[in-house]
Amino acid sequence: MKSAEDKDSFLSGPKYRRVADHLRAEIARGVWGAGTQLPVERDLADSLAVSINTLRRAVSELVADGTVQRRQGAGTFVRPRPGPGAGPRRLVGVLVPSTTYYYPRVVEGIRQVLRDSGVAVLLASSKYDLAVERDELRALRETGVDGLLLAPNLHLMPDAQEYVDCLRDLPVPYVLLERRPPQPAPDDPTPYVRTDHGGGVCLALRHLHSLGHRRVGHLGRLHTGSADLVARGFDAGSELLGIEVPEGASVRRAVWTPEETADYVRHCAASGVTAVFCLGDRDAAALVVEARRQGLRVPGDLAVVAYDDEVADVGDLPLTAVSPPKTEVGVLAARMLLARMDTGAAAPAERVDLLPRLVVRASCGGTPPPAPAAPPPAAPRPAAAPV
Repeated sequence: MKSAEDKDSFLSGPKYRRVADHLRAEIARGVWGAGTQLPVERDLADSLAVSINTLRRAVSELVADGTVQRRQGAGTFVRPRPGPGAGPRRLVGVLVPSTTYYYPRVVEGIRQVLRDSGVAVLLASSKYDLAVERDELRALRETGVDGLLLAPNLHLMPDAQEYVDCLRDLPVPYVLLERRPPQPAPDDPTPYVRTDHGGGVCLALRHLHSLGHRRVGHLGRLHTGSADLVARGFDAGSELLGIEVPEGASVRRAVWTPEETADYVRHCAASGVTAVFCLGDRDAAALVVEARRQGLRVPGDLAVVAYDDEVADVGDLPLTAVSPPKTEVGVLAARMLLARMDTGAAAPAERVDLLPRLVVRASCGGTPPPAPAAPPPAAPRPAAAPV
Protein backbone atom coordinates (compact mmCIF):
# COMPACT_ATOMS: atom_id res chain seq x y z
CA MET A 1 0.00 0.00 0.00
CA LYS A 2 1.30 3.51 -0.86
CA SER A 3 2.01 5.92 2.00
CA ALA A 4 0.27 9.31 2.27
CA GLU A 5 3.48 10.95 1.06
CA ASP A 6 3.55 8.66 -1.97
CA LYS A 7 -0.09 9.45 -2.68
CA ASP A 8 0.37 13.25 -2.42
CA SER A 9 3.35 13.08 -4.75
CA PHE A 10 1.43 10.97 -7.21
CA LEU A 11 -1.54 13.36 -7.27
CA SER A 12 0.37 16.62 -7.80
CA GLY A 13 1.30 18.13 -11.18
CA PRO A 14 0.23 17.24 -14.76
CA LYS A 15 -0.96 13.68 -14.98
CA TYR A 16 1.72 12.32 -17.30
CA ARG A 17 4.45 13.89 -15.14
CA ARG A 18 2.86 12.42 -12.03
CA VAL A 19 2.99 9.01 -13.70
CA ALA A 20 6.62 9.59 -14.74
CA ASP A 21 7.60 10.55 -11.18
CA HIS A 22 5.82 7.50 -9.83
CA LEU A 23 7.62 5.19 -12.24
CA ARG A 24 10.98 6.76 -11.36
CA ALA A 25 10.29 6.16 -7.69
CA GLU A 26 9.36 2.53 -8.34
CA ILE A 27 12.53 2.00 -10.34
CA ALA A 28 14.61 3.64 -7.60
CA ARG A 29 13.03 1.25 -5.06
CA GLY A 30 14.12 -1.69 -7.19
CA VAL A 31 10.66 -2.78 -8.35
CA TRP A 32 12.26 -3.04 -11.79
CA GLY A 33 16.01 -3.58 -11.71
CA ALA A 34 18.62 -2.50 -14.22
CA GLY A 35 18.12 -4.25 -17.54
CA THR A 36 14.58 -5.34 -16.60
CA GLN A 37 11.75 -4.94 -19.10
CA LEU A 38 8.78 -2.83 -17.97
CA PRO A 39 5.33 -4.44 -18.21
CA VAL A 40 3.50 -4.06 -21.52
CA GLU A 41 1.77 -0.72 -21.98
CA ARG A 42 -1.79 -1.95 -21.45
CA ASP A 43 -0.97 -3.79 -18.22
CA LEU A 44 1.04 -0.89 -16.84
CA ALA A 45 -1.63 1.68 -17.77
CA ASP A 46 -4.35 -0.43 -16.17
CA SER A 47 -2.32 -0.85 -12.96
CA LEU A 48 -1.95 2.96 -12.70
CA ALA A 49 -5.53 3.68 -13.81
CA VAL A 50 -4.41 5.98 -16.63
CA SER A 51 -4.89 6.01 -20.40
CA ILE A 52 -2.40 4.56 -22.85
CA ASN A 53 -1.62 8.06 -24.17
CA THR A 54 -0.84 9.35 -20.67
CA LEU A 55 1.42 6.39 -20.00
CA ARG A 56 3.26 6.86 -23.29
CA ARG A 57 3.95 10.54 -22.50
CA ALA A 58 5.24 9.52 -19.07
CA VAL A 59 7.52 6.84 -20.50
CA SER A 60 8.80 9.35 -23.08
CA GLU A 61 9.90 11.53 -20.13
CA LEU A 62 11.82 8.59 -18.71
CA VAL A 63 13.42 7.91 -22.10
CA ALA A 64 14.46 11.56 -22.38
CA ASP A 65 16.17 11.60 -18.98
CA GLY A 66 17.88 8.26 -19.52
CA THR A 67 15.94 6.27 -16.93
CA VAL A 68 14.66 3.76 -19.48
CA GLN A 69 15.33 2.82 -23.07
CA ARG A 70 12.93 1.77 -25.82
CA ARG A 71 14.18 -1.08 -27.96
CA GLN A 72 12.39 -1.62 -31.25
CA GLY A 73 10.39 -4.81 -31.33
CA ALA A 74 11.40 -5.76 -27.78
CA GLY A 75 9.89 -3.27 -25.31
CA THR A 76 11.05 -0.72 -22.75
CA PHE A 77 13.95 -1.52 -20.40
CA VAL A 78 15.42 0.08 -17.29
CA ARG A 79 18.87 1.47 -17.97
CA PRO A 80 21.64 0.68 -15.47
CA ARG A 81 22.67 3.70 -13.38
CA PRO A 82 25.69 4.21 -11.13
CA GLY A 83 25.17 4.01 -7.38
CA PRO A 84 25.65 6.99 -5.00
CA GLY A 85 29.29 8.01 -4.79
CA ALA A 86 30.36 5.34 -7.24
CA GLY A 87 32.08 5.80 -10.53
CA PRO A 88 30.36 4.89 -13.78
CA ARG A 89 29.27 1.27 -13.63
CA ARG A 90 30.36 -0.91 -16.52
CA LEU A 91 27.70 -2.58 -18.64
CA VAL A 92 27.84 -5.78 -20.72
CA GLY A 93 25.31 -6.59 -23.41
CA VAL A 94 24.31 -10.23 -23.86
CA LEU A 95 22.54 -11.30 -27.07
CA VAL A 96 21.27 -14.89 -27.26
CA PRO A 97 18.76 -16.64 -29.56
CA SER A 98 16.40 -17.65 -26.74
CA THR A 99 15.77 -16.79 -23.11
CA THR A 100 13.61 -19.87 -22.50
CA TYR A 101 15.53 -22.87 -23.88
CA TYR A 102 19.18 -23.87 -23.54
CA TYR A 103 20.49 -20.35 -22.90
CA PRO A 104 19.02 -19.54 -19.44
CA ARG A 105 21.80 -21.56 -17.78
CA VAL A 106 24.42 -19.89 -19.99
CA VAL A 107 23.09 -16.50 -18.89
CA GLU A 108 23.07 -17.65 -15.27
CA GLY A 109 26.81 -18.35 -15.50
CA ILE A 110 27.39 -14.93 -17.07
CA ARG A 111 25.46 -13.16 -14.31
CA GLN A 112 27.40 -14.98 -11.60
CA VAL A 113 30.73 -13.64 -12.84
CA LEU A 114 29.63 -10.13 -13.79
CA ARG A 115 27.61 -9.58 -10.60
CA ASP A 116 30.64 -10.45 -8.50
CA SER A 117 32.68 -7.95 -10.55
CA GLY A 118 30.15 -5.14 -10.18
CA VAL A 119 29.24 -5.20 -13.87
CA ALA A 120 25.62 -4.80 -14.98
CA VAL A 121 24.04 -7.05 -17.62
CA LEU A 122 21.68 -5.99 -20.39
CA LEU A 123 20.04 -9.12 -21.87
CA ALA A 124 18.47 -9.30 -25.32
CA SER A 125 17.10 -12.15 -27.44
CA SER A 126 17.15 -12.47 -31.23
CA LYS A 127 14.35 -15.09 -31.18
CA TYR A 128 16.20 -16.94 -33.99
CA ASP A 129 15.35 -14.05 -36.34
CA LEU A 130 18.12 -12.29 -38.26
CA ALA A 131 16.24 -8.98 -38.51
CA VAL A 132 15.59 -8.96 -34.76
CA GLU A 133 19.24 -9.87 -34.14
CA ARG A 134 20.42 -6.92 -36.20
CA ASP A 135 18.11 -4.49 -34.38
CA GLU A 136 18.99 -5.83 -30.93
CA LEU A 137 22.72 -5.61 -31.59
CA ARG A 138 22.30 -2.01 -32.77
CA ALA A 139 20.26 -1.19 -29.66
CA LEU A 140 22.88 -2.67 -27.35
CA ARG A 141 25.59 -0.60 -29.02
CA GLU A 142 23.50 2.56 -28.78
CA THR A 143 22.97 1.90 -25.07
CA GLY A 144 26.70 2.34 -24.58
CA VAL A 145 27.72 -1.15 -23.46
CA ASP A 146 31.38 -1.69 -22.56
CA GLY A 147 31.49 -5.25 -23.94
CA LEU A 148 29.37 -7.83 -25.74
CA LEU A 149 28.68 -11.56 -25.33
CA LEU A 150 27.09 -12.79 -28.55
CA ALA A 151 25.46 -16.01 -29.77
CA PRO A 152 24.66 -15.05 -33.39
CA ASN A 153 22.42 -17.16 -35.61
CA LEU A 154 25.27 -18.20 -37.89
CA HIS A 155 23.35 -21.24 -39.12
CA LEU A 156 20.73 -18.94 -40.69
CA MET A 157 23.18 -16.65 -42.49
CA PRO A 158 24.13 -16.96 -46.18
CA ASP A 159 27.76 -16.05 -45.37
CA ALA A 160 28.40 -16.69 -41.70
CA GLN A 161 32.16 -16.20 -41.91
CA GLU A 162 31.73 -12.75 -43.43
CA TYR A 163 29.44 -11.83 -40.52
CA VAL A 164 32.03 -13.02 -37.99
CA ASP A 165 34.74 -11.06 -39.81
CA CYS A 166 32.61 -7.90 -39.63
CA LEU A 167 32.31 -8.23 -35.85
CA ARG A 168 35.94 -7.09 -35.63
CA ASP A 169 34.71 -3.59 -36.47
CA LEU A 170 32.73 -3.42 -33.21
CA PRO A 171 33.96 -0.52 -31.04
CA VAL A 172 33.95 -2.68 -27.88
CA PRO A 173 35.43 -6.08 -26.92
CA TYR A 174 33.29 -9.14 -27.63
CA VAL A 175 33.27 -12.90 -27.12
CA LEU A 176 31.16 -15.47 -28.98
CA LEU A 177 28.96 -17.84 -26.97
CA GLU A 178 28.39 -21.39 -28.26
CA ARG A 179 29.66 -20.27 -31.65
CA ARG A 180 32.95 -20.29 -33.50
CA PRO A 181 34.00 -18.95 -36.91
CA PRO A 182 32.80 -21.50 -39.49
CA GLN A 183 35.69 -21.01 -41.97
CA PRO A 184 38.38 -19.12 -40.10
CA ALA A 185 41.75 -18.09 -41.44
CA PRO A 186 44.65 -19.57 -39.47
CA ASP A 187 45.16 -16.23 -37.71
CA ASP A 188 41.45 -15.52 -37.05
CA PRO A 189 41.41 -13.54 -33.76
CA THR A 190 37.78 -14.22 -32.84
CA PRO A 191 37.50 -15.22 -29.14
CA TYR A 192 34.88 -17.80 -28.26
CA VAL A 193 33.69 -20.31 -25.69
CA ARG A 194 31.56 -23.18 -26.96
CA THR A 195 30.48 -26.74 -26.30
CA ASP A 196 32.25 -29.46 -28.26
CA HIS A 197 29.04 -31.01 -29.58
CA GLY A 198 30.83 -33.58 -31.72
CA GLY A 199 32.81 -34.77 -28.72
CA GLY A 200 29.59 -35.09 -26.73
CA VAL A 201 28.04 -37.30 -29.42
CA CYS A 202 31.13 -39.51 -29.40
CA LEU A 203 30.78 -39.93 -25.62
CA ALA A 204 27.25 -41.23 -26.13
CA LEU A 205 28.21 -43.59 -28.94
CA ARG A 206 31.17 -44.94 -26.96
CA HIS A 207 28.79 -45.73 -24.07
CA LEU A 208 26.34 -47.49 -26.37
CA HIS A 209 29.21 -49.43 -27.95
CA SER A 210 30.37 -50.54 -24.49
CA LEU A 211 26.90 -51.98 -23.90
CA GLY A 212 27.19 -54.06 -27.06
CA HIS A 213 25.20 -51.96 -29.52
CA ARG A 214 26.62 -52.30 -33.02
CA ARG A 215 23.71 -51.02 -35.17
CA VAL A 216 22.72 -47.50 -34.13
CA GLY A 217 20.41 -44.88 -35.62
CA HIS A 218 20.41 -41.09 -35.51
CA LEU A 219 17.15 -39.16 -35.20
CA GLY A 220 18.35 -35.64 -35.91
CA ARG A 221 17.28 -32.10 -36.65
CA LEU A 222 17.83 -29.50 -39.36
CA HIS A 223 18.24 -25.74 -39.07
CA THR A 224 19.31 -25.48 -35.43
CA GLY A 225 22.54 -23.99 -34.16
CA SER A 226 24.03 -27.37 -33.22
CA ALA A 227 22.31 -29.71 -35.72
CA ASP A 228 25.13 -29.89 -38.28
CA LEU A 229 27.81 -30.26 -35.60
CA VAL A 230 25.90 -33.08 -33.95
CA ALA A 231 25.35 -34.84 -37.30
CA ARG A 232 29.04 -34.63 -38.18
CA GLY A 233 29.90 -35.88 -34.70
CA PHE A 234 27.58 -38.86 -35.15
CA ASP A 235 29.17 -39.79 -38.48
CA ALA A 236 32.71 -39.42 -37.13
CA GLY A 237 31.97 -41.32 -33.91
CA SER A 238 30.26 -44.17 -35.75
CA GLU A 239 33.22 -44.57 -38.09
CA LEU A 240 35.72 -44.39 -35.22
CA LEU A 241 33.96 -47.09 -33.19
CA GLY A 242 32.99 -49.36 -36.08
CA ILE A 243 29.28 -48.83 -35.49
CA GLU A 244 27.02 -49.75 -38.40
CA VAL A 245 24.36 -47.24 -39.39
CA PRO A 246 21.86 -49.06 -41.65
CA GLU A 247 20.48 -47.21 -44.64
CA GLY A 248 17.58 -45.00 -43.57
CA ALA A 249 18.51 -45.16 -39.86
CA SER A 250 20.15 -41.71 -39.82
CA VAL A 251 17.44 -39.17 -40.63
CA ARG A 252 17.17 -35.43 -39.97
CA ARG A 253 14.03 -33.30 -40.08
CA ALA A 254 13.23 -29.65 -39.43
CA VAL A 255 10.36 -30.90 -37.25
CA TRP A 256 9.47 -34.52 -36.44
CA THR A 257 5.76 -35.29 -36.80
CA PRO A 258 4.18 -38.22 -34.93
CA GLU A 259 3.71 -40.06 -38.23
CA GLU A 260 7.38 -39.63 -39.18
CA THR A 261 8.49 -40.83 -35.74
CA ALA A 262 6.29 -43.92 -36.08
CA ASP A 263 7.73 -44.72 -39.53
CA TYR A 264 11.24 -44.27 -38.18
CA VAL A 265 10.64 -46.70 -35.30
CA ARG A 266 9.28 -49.32 -37.71
CA HIS A 267 12.30 -48.89 -39.98
CA CYS A 268 14.74 -49.25 -37.06
CA ALA A 269 13.02 -52.43 -35.87
CA ALA A 270 13.13 -53.92 -39.37
CA SER A 271 16.80 -52.93 -39.81
CA GLY A 272 18.00 -54.50 -36.57
CA VAL A 273 18.85 -51.15 -34.95
CA THR A 274 19.19 -51.63 -31.17
CA ALA A 275 19.92 -48.02 -30.12
CA VAL A 276 19.08 -44.51 -31.34
CA PHE A 277 20.83 -41.21 -30.64
CA CYS A 278 18.40 -38.24 -30.70
CA LEU A 279 19.11 -34.53 -30.99
CA GLY A 280 16.74 -33.03 -28.43
CA ASP A 281 15.11 -34.36 -25.28
CA ARG A 282 11.57 -33.91 -26.56
CA ASP A 283 12.18 -35.85 -29.77
CA ALA A 284 13.83 -38.58 -27.72
CA ALA A 285 10.86 -38.74 -25.35
CA ALA A 286 8.46 -38.96 -28.30
CA LEU A 287 10.57 -41.77 -29.76
CA VAL A 288 10.34 -43.72 -26.49
CA VAL A 289 6.55 -43.34 -26.40
CA GLU A 290 6.20 -44.51 -30.01
CA ALA A 291 8.58 -47.45 -29.57
CA ARG A 292 6.56 -48.69 -26.60
CA ARG A 293 3.33 -48.21 -28.54
CA GLN A 294 4.73 -50.50 -31.20
CA GLY A 295 5.54 -53.14 -28.60
CA LEU A 296 9.27 -52.51 -28.24
CA ARG A 297 10.87 -52.57 -24.81
CA VAL A 298 12.98 -49.53 -23.92
CA PRO A 299 15.80 -50.14 -23.28
CA GLY A 300 15.44 -53.91 -23.75
CA ASP A 301 14.77 -53.79 -27.49
CA LEU A 302 15.74 -50.19 -28.23
CA ALA A 303 18.11 -48.02 -26.19
CA VAL A 304 17.72 -44.24 -26.46
CA VAL A 305 20.17 -41.42 -25.73
CA ALA A 306 19.22 -37.73 -26.01
CA TYR A 307 21.27 -34.60 -26.58
CA ASP A 308 20.62 -31.41 -24.52
CA ASP A 309 19.56 -32.62 -21.05
CA GLU A 310 17.01 -29.84 -20.61
CA VAL A 311 14.07 -32.06 -19.58
CA ALA A 312 15.61 -35.51 -20.01
CA ASP A 313 15.04 -36.51 -16.39
CA VAL A 314 11.35 -35.57 -16.00
CA GLY A 315 9.58 -38.39 -17.88
CA ASP A 316 8.41 -41.72 -16.47
CA LEU A 317 11.50 -43.22 -18.16
CA PRO A 318 14.42 -40.84 -17.46
CA LEU A 319 16.58 -40.40 -20.53
CA THR A 320 20.30 -40.95 -20.71
CA ALA A 321 21.54 -37.65 -22.10
CA VAL A 322 24.56 -35.72 -23.27
CA SER A 323 24.63 -32.65 -21.01
CA PRO A 324 26.40 -29.56 -22.44
CA PRO A 325 28.24 -27.48 -19.79
CA LYS A 326 25.94 -24.48 -20.22
CA THR A 327 26.68 -22.65 -16.98
CA GLU A 328 30.42 -23.17 -17.45
CA VAL A 329 30.21 -21.71 -20.97
CA GLY A 330 28.68 -18.55 -19.50
CA VAL A 331 31.22 -18.35 -16.66
CA LEU A 332 34.28 -18.74 -18.90
CA ALA A 333 32.93 -16.37 -21.57
CA ALA A 334 32.22 -13.67 -18.98
CA ARG A 335 35.70 -14.02 -17.48
CA MET A 336 37.24 -13.88 -20.93
CA LEU A 337 35.30 -10.72 -21.78
CA LEU A 338 36.25 -9.01 -18.51
CA ALA A 339 39.91 -9.70 -19.26
CA ARG A 340 39.52 -8.18 -22.71
CA MET A 341 37.72 -5.15 -21.28
CA ASP A 342 40.53 -4.65 -18.74
CA THR A 343 43.49 -5.39 -21.01
CA GLY A 344 42.30 -4.08 -24.36
CA ALA A 345 44.02 -5.01 -27.61
CA ALA A 346 46.82 -6.76 -25.73
CA ALA A 347 44.46 -9.52 -24.53
CA PRO A 348 45.16 -12.89 -26.16
CA ALA A 349 42.52 -14.32 -28.51
CA GLU A 350 41.32 -17.31 -26.49
CA ARG A 351 39.40 -20.17 -28.11
CA VAL A 352 37.81 -22.61 -25.69
CA ASP A 353 36.00 -25.88 -26.45
CA LEU A 354 34.30 -27.59 -23.50
CA LEU A 355 33.47 -31.30 -23.58
CA PRO A 356 29.96 -32.19 -22.38
CA ARG A 357 29.34 -34.97 -19.88
CA LEU A 358 27.16 -38.05 -20.30
CA VAL A 359 24.43 -38.52 -17.69
CA VAL A 360 23.43 -42.20 -17.67
CA ARG A 361 19.80 -42.89 -16.82
CA ALA A 362 17.26 -45.64 -17.48
CA SER A 363 16.66 -45.24 -21.23
CA CYS A 364 19.82 -47.03 -22.37
CA GLY A 365 20.17 -49.65 -19.66
CA GLY A 366 23.35 -50.81 -18.01
CA THR A 367 23.79 -54.26 -19.48
CA PRO A 368 24.56 -55.37 -23.03
CA PRO A 369 21.56 -55.99 -25.29
CA PRO A 370 20.58 -59.60 -25.85
CA ALA A 371 22.59 -61.33 -28.54
CA PRO A 372 20.71 -61.99 -31.77
CA ALA A 373 19.04 -65.39 -31.74
CA ALA A 374 21.14 -68.06 -33.38
CA PRO A 375 19.68 -69.45 -36.61
CA PRO A 376 18.00 -72.86 -36.24
CA PRO A 377 20.27 -75.84 -37.05
CA ALA A 378 20.06 -77.00 -40.62
CA ALA A 379 17.99 -80.12 -41.23
CA PRO A 380 20.14 -83.26 -41.86
CA ARG A 381 20.74 -83.93 -45.50
CA PRO A 382 19.11 -87.12 -46.79
CA ALA A 383 21.43 -89.99 -47.65
CA ALA A 384 22.38 -90.30 -51.24
CA ALA A 385 20.21 -92.68 -53.25
CA PRO A 386 21.97 -95.92 -54.24
CA VAL A 387 23.28 -96.00 -57.75
